[in-house]
Amino acid sequence: MTKPIHVTSEIGKLDVVMLKRPSEEVENITPDTMPRLLFDDIPYLPIAQKEHDNFAQILRDNGAEVLYLDDLAIEAIDAGNVKSAFLEKMLSESGYAKGSDHDALKEYLLSLDTPTMVKKLMVGVRKSELNFKPTDLVSAAEDVDYPFYLDPMPNLYFTRDPAAAIGEGLSINHMTYPARQRESMFMETIIAHHPRFANKGIHVWRDRDHTHRIEGGDELVLNDHVLAIGVSQRTSATAIQDIARNLFEEASGYDTVLAIAIPHNHAMMHLDTVFTMINYDQFTVHPGILGKGGKIDTWTIHPGKDEELIINHGHDLKEALKKVLKLDDLDLIATGDGDPVIAPREQWNDGSNTLAIAPGVVVTYDRNYVSNEILRQHGIKVIETVSSELSRGRGGPRCMSMPLVREDLHQ
Repeated sequence: MTKPIHVTSEIGKLDVVMLKRPSEEVENITPDTMPRLLFDDIPYLPIAQKEHDNFAQILRDNGAEVLYLDDLAIEAIDAGNVKSAFLEKMLSESGYAKGSDHDALKEYLLSLDTPTMVKKLMVGVRKSELNFKPTDLVSAAEDVDYPFYLDPMPNLYFTRDPAAAIGEGLSINHMTYPARQRESMFMETIIAHHPRFANKGIHVWRDRDHTHRIEGGDELVLNDHVLAIGVSQRTSATAIQDIARNLFEEASGYDTVLAIAIPHNHAMMHLDTVFTMINYDQFTVHPGILGKGGKIDTWTIHPGKDEELIINHGHDLKEALKKVLKLDDLDLIATGDGDPVIAPREQWNDGSNTLAIAPGVVVTYDRNYVSNEILRQHGIKVIETVSSELSRGRGGPRCMSMPLVREDLHQ
């Protein structure tokens, strides 16, 4: 019987996936808070929800069981009887470890039933909701005009990033920016307490209690023993070496990590915004990550003696992929057909961020029509999902999904 987490490729048939339908947390973004909350625009929620429902239905129609993050978190908190402990940790990581503000917030949130409390933590707690005058210096003297005690978490609909399934385990990630760091607490609680996952032999290859950053958009499971990870704005080289050691030491089945350097900027924040695997020997790639002559820094990491790592540096992505995947050749399909205007435009709207739901079958945003047509010309089956509002969050179908179970590949 397959364990509740089983992902040994990027392209095996998608059986179980976790999503988060956008909710009022998106409406709690303001022009002033967009930078703080990592948004460039404010999605129109009613349309974003319709688009997300369409995306979820596409996955169901193609045989996937769709689970929702908030439902799992609620069920885990109640099953584990950890409501108070979970809230205590959430408040501490939100800047309220103790004091009168902490006490008022905890009293208010504990008075809510678990579904309401979880939603409130995700949506954010406005100062106007509490009949309470702050007395702690941090609230009384700092951010006097800021409307929230607890920030909303509008990035939650990008379920790919807080955790990443690898084999029969996962990384629960220390994320880069404060706006997102609390998000992985939900997955930590689900794995520990939800009846579907708790005590089922799930390995945590790296937990969230670290200082070095890593996010799931940079973690690509190429097959049952090769993992690719982006060295990016959101994932550090130190974290990559750390998770590589853990995978190698803990009999994970993984013996190769391919680290790929990408530009450290918001337009290309994760590896999966510029590079995804869509078939046994086919990948999307944004040409903007390649330097002169198509060069890019790669490091192939293998286990050495004791805790040492054997690291080989190269400059040719295609050759590195062919070597670690034991392929004679492969097809790198350029976003926007490599056009200097179309490619960056469609990449900005996640033209490279495809979600493979079976070998050679991908879900993409409909707005990236040039890239979609190029994929079809390369023999890929493309299923388009609507994308006028979801795309404002700077994340595509892969970003919006956390596969939990995929069928193994049989070549």
